[in-house]
Amino acid sequence: MAAAGHAGFPGGALCRQLLLTLAILTAACDACKTVTLHVPSKLDAEKFIGRVNLKECFKSANAIHSSDPDFQILEDGSVYTTNAILLSSEKRTFTISLANTENQEEKTVLVLLERQTKVLKKRHSQEKVLRRSKRRWAPIPCSVPENSLGPFPLFLQQIQSDTAQNYTIYYSIRGPGVDREPLNLFYVERDTGNLFCTRPVDREQYESFELVAFATTPDGYTPELPLPLVIRIEDENDNYPIFTETTYIFAVSENCRIGTTVGQVCATDKDEPDTLHTRLKYSIIEQLPASPVVFSMHPTTGVITTSSSQLDREVFDKYQLKIKVQDMDGQYFGLQTTSACVINIVDVNDNLPTFTRSSYVTSVEENRIDVEILRVTVEDKDLINTANWRANFTILKGNENGNFKIVTDPKTNEGVLCVVKPLNYEEKQQVTLQIGAVNEAPYSGSSRSAMNMATVTVNVQNQDEGPECSPAVQTVRIKENAPVGTQSSGYKAYDPDTRSSSGIRYKKLNDPQGWVTINENSGSVTTFRSLDREAETIRNGMYNVTVLATDKDGRTCTGILGIILEDVNDNGPSIPKRQVIICKPVMSSAEIVAVDPDEPIHGPPFDFSLEQVPNSDVYRMWRLTKINDTAARLSYQNDPQFGQYTVPIRVTDRLGQSLVTQVNVVVCDCVTENDCNLRISPQTGNNRGIMLGKWAILAILLGIALLFCILFTLVCGASGAAKKPKVFPDDLAQQNLIVSNTEAPGDDRVCSTNGFSAHTVGSSAQGICGTMGSGVKGRGQETIEMVKGGHQTLESCRGAGQHHTLESCKGGGQHTLDSCRGGQVEVENCKYAHSEWYSFTQPRLGEESIRGHTLIKN
Repeated sequence: MAAAGHAGFPGGALCRQLLLTLAILTAACDACKTVTLHVPSKLDAEKFIGRVNLKECFKSANAIHSSDPDFQILEDGSVYTTNAILLSSEKRTFTISLANTENQEEKTVLVLLERQTKVLKKRHSQEKVLRRSKRRWAPIPCSVPENSLGPFPLFLQQIQSDTAQNYTIYYSIRGPGVDREPLNLFYVERDTGNLFCTRPVDREQYESFELVAFATTPDGYTPELPLPLVIRIEDENDNYPIFTETTYIFAVSENCRIGTTVGQVCATDKDEPDTLHTRLKYSIIEQLPASPVVFSMHPTTGVITTSSSQLDREVFDKYQLKIKVQDMDGQYFGLQTTSACVINIVDVNDNLPTFTRSSYVTSVEENRIDVEILRVTVEDKDLINTANWRANFTILKGNENGNFKIVTDPKTNEGVLCVVKPLNYEEKQQVTLQIGAVNEAPYSGSSRSAMNMATVTVNVQNQDEGPECSPAVQTVRIKENAPVGTQSSGYKAYDPDTRSSSGIRYKKLNDPQGWVTINENSGSVTTFRSLDREAETIRNGMYNVTVLATDKDGRTCTGILGIILEDVNDNGPSIPKRQVIICKPVMSSAEIVAVDPDEPIHGPPFDFSLEQVPNSDVYRMWRLTKINDTAARLSYQNDPQFGQYTVPIRVTDRLGQSLVTQVNVVVCDCVTENDCNLRISPQTGNNRGIMLGKWAILAILLGIALLFCILFTLVCGASGAAKKPKVFPDDLAQQNLIVSNTEAPGDDRVCSTNGFSAHTVGSSAQGICGTMGSGVKGRGQETIEMVKGGHQTLESCRGAGQHHTLESCKGGGQHTLDSCRGGQVEVENCKYAHSEWYSFTQPRLGEESIRGHTLIKN
C-alpha cells in the first residue's frame, strides 16, 4: 500500500513515512539514537550527504542494510546517494539495519533528512529550550562538507553565552578563514551568534580551521573567556588515485616458480587517509599476449607475481599489462586510474648448443702444425651474444697425444679445429675424434644430457720427409780413463718411409771439450782426448755432443749424443776448507770435512791421518779424531802459542786412493772466529800483520788530537812568558828534570823553565814548579815526574824490546836545566830538531799519556 500511495497520489510519501514510524515504534527497544542530516533539496547520484556513528549503536555488527534503495551505507557509516533525489517535502526518513549474523542480534538507526532552510528554525527553538538547563559557552564540534553546494551562506552552528540573559552580548570570531587566509570564509552574526560558511572548501587544501569566538558587551566588557572553535572539513571523494609511474618496467626469469615476485606498483590518493576514499584496490585489466595468463596482482599491496610456470623467453620475451587502481575499496562507484606495465622475460640457459651435423670428415698433411682443418657450427635458441648462447667446445676422445685443439670463434660461435702437434703418416693414417659443445653458463634445462656431441674423422696425408732423429737423445757409455782412440756406437737417424739408416751422413755440430770425433757414414764415436768425468763442464756424469744427420737430398735433423762417463777411482779425497780458526779460550779443536769428486762407490768412508813432515812436531802438537765417514776433529796438544800453523792431513777413500791437504790452522785469542784479528791470506794462509779494529783507529785519532792540544797550550804559554817575566818559587832550584832508563836517578842538571820552548813535554805556560804527581811505570808507558825539592825525571819504560831516550841540548852527553839563582831566571833555550821530536813521539802513539792522561789502548 505504501508503494501504491507513492506511485498513485501525492500523499504517498506521507503514508510511507507514517508506516515507517509505526514500524520503528514497535521495535523501539532495539532502536538506536535518531540521526538528523541536513541536506539540500536536490541531491546528485553518488553524493556524500553525511556520516552515521554505527559503532556507537552496535559495535559487533557485521551486516549493514538500508531500508531506502536511494541511499547506500558504507562500513564507516558514510551515507551516499545511489540515485539523483529531489526532496519534495521538508523531511525524509529511512532506517539503517545493523545485524550480527553470528548471534542473530539486530538493531536499527533512524536517519532523518531535513532541508537546510527549515533546520535553522528548529535548531533555534531547540536551543532555546536547552538554554536554561545547560551552559552553552563551550566548544561545539562542527564540520563542513568538502565542496558543499550550499546554499551559501551555509549555516554551521550557533554559539551562545549564558550571560546573554543578563547582558546584551555581541559575538565575534577570529582566526584562519576569518581575518587570515583564506579571508572571509566564515563569519558570525553579531547579535545571534549564528556561524556561517560563505563558499565551498577544499579539504586537500585546508583540513580544518581553528577559530576563536568572543562574547562582549556593547561597552567592551568581556564576561566570557575566548572560546576555541574547531571546524573540520569533511572529506569528499573528489581525488582520483594516481600511479607513481606512467609505465612500470619489471623483469623476471623464464621457467621461474609459481608465486615468484615480479615487482610492485604503487598509487597515491590525496583524499583523507584511513578512510574509504583512500582505501585502494589494484587489479590487472588486460594482458598481452592474452594467453596463457601468467601474472596476478595482490589487490591491496600491488605486488605482481607469476601465476604460471610456463614463462618461456623463446616463445614470448615480453608481456604488457594494463593495470588499474580504484579507491572506495574497489567498489564500483570508486574513482579509478589505469597505467601500463611491461615485464621482460630474462633468458636462462635452458637450451643446449646443438651441432648442425652429427659427423664431419677432414684431412691434413703430416708434419703440419698450427693449421686450421675444420669449422663446426652449432645452433642455440638462447639469447644471442650471451653466456647462455656462446659455446665452449672440447675434444672428448681421440686426442690422447695432444695433436689437436678446438677453440670457439667469438664472432660466429663456430668451433675451430686445429693441429698443434705434427701427425706422422707412418704411425697413423687416420684419427677419429669425438667433440662436444656446452655453453659458457651452466645448463639449467630439463634435458638428461648436458652436452651435445659429434664425430670428426681426420685423414692424415703422406708427405716425403727428411731423416728422423728419433729418439732425439741417444746415449753411449765410455769409461773416463779409456785410452785415446776408443771407439763406440754413436748416433743413428733413419728414413721414416723406409725405416733405414743407409745413405745418411753425420756431422758433429757441438763438442764443448773437443773430446770425440764422429764417423761421417756410420755415426760412431771415437775418443780424441782423454775423458775426465770430474771436469767442470760435466753434469751428472754425462757429456753431450750435438749431431747433425743429413740425407741424400740435403734434408737434415738434429739430435743429442749423450756420452755417459763411467767413473773410475782416479781422485783422492780432499779438504775444501784449507783454513780453520781455533779460538783458544773457548775451543780446543776444529772440524775437518773431506769430499771426493768420484762416485760414492769410490768415495767414503774416509780415513784421516796426520802426515809426518821432516823437522816438524806435528804429532806432538796435533791429533785427529774421526767424527763420521766424511769428517774428523783436529785438536791441539801441549798448549800451543797464539799463531798460525800448517798441518798436513792425509785423507784416504774406501779403495785406498788418498791425497794430502795442507790445512792452515790459526790459534787465536778470540771468542768467535770473526773476532780473530790475525789477517790471513786466503791463498797462502800467511799472517799479513795486525788488523786494526775500529776502536784502535779511534784511539789513535784521539791520541793525535790530545797531542795537538798539549802543543797548542805550550805555544800559548811560551808566547805569554816572553811578554811578561814570571816569578818562580824559591825552591825551583831544587826541581830537576831527570832522564833515566833505570830505577836509579841519573845525573841532575838544572835549566831555567821561564822560556821553555814548545818542544818541552809536560810543562805549563808558566814553567810549572812543584809536584805534578807520581810517575806511572809499565809496559809501553812513559812518564815525566816533577818532584818538589827533589829530582824531575823523564822516564821511558821498555816496550816490545825497545828503549827510548829523550835527548836535549848537546853537551857532554847530558842535557840539564840550570837552576834559578837569586830570584833571577836565566833561560837556556833547548832546541830540538823536528826529526828528533818525531822519532820520540811516533813510537809512543797508542800508549798511556803523561800524568793520568791515558791514551786508549789498541
